[in-house]
Amino acid sequence: MRGTVIARSGDQLDVKSREGSVVTIKLKEGWMASGVAAASIGDIKPGDYVGIASLPKSQGGDGALEVVIFPPAMKGAAEGSFGWDLKPNSTMTNATVSNAVKSVEGSTVTVTYHGQEKKIAIPTGTPVVTLTQATADDVKAGAVVFVVAEKDADGKLSSGRLVVGKNGVVPPM
Repeated sequence: MRGTVIARSGDQLDVKSREGSVVTIKLKEGWMASGVAAASIGDIKPGDYVGIASLPKSQGGDGALEVVIFPPAMKGAAEGSFGWDLKPNSTMTNATVSNAVKSVEGSTVTVTYHGQEKKIAIPTGTPVVTLTQATADDVKAGAVVFVVAEKDADGKLSSGRLVVGKNGVVPPM
């Protein structure tokens, strides 16, 4: 779920989705929020654990749509490469950077996950962020959020974790 918080009351979060509908998400007991802070391609180092949303490029390989540099404690979380809903045909690759190559046109990183390797071009201007601390107080009307939610048998959504925009930086994922 990507959108803007309309209201938060107790464990209920109302979000206007990027498609324009209003969605209610039940926040699970003990839920946590992370913020995002601006980073740059130059901040990506070998050994970092990253999440890169990307699209196949016409000339081959993948081109990044956005990059999240995860804190070291999250290394290995949701590791792999899988379909993503940021744009049609996009994928999310959560993996460890094995090397980073910089050029005039941007950068290319090689990431590894589950014994596989993938090269992803990161064009200049691609949003790059890192996760920071956030509190429940940051999750307020007007804040931009990214929420991975679960849908129960009745179609109701719930979540124990979300990412919230802070200080003018919004979650690009």
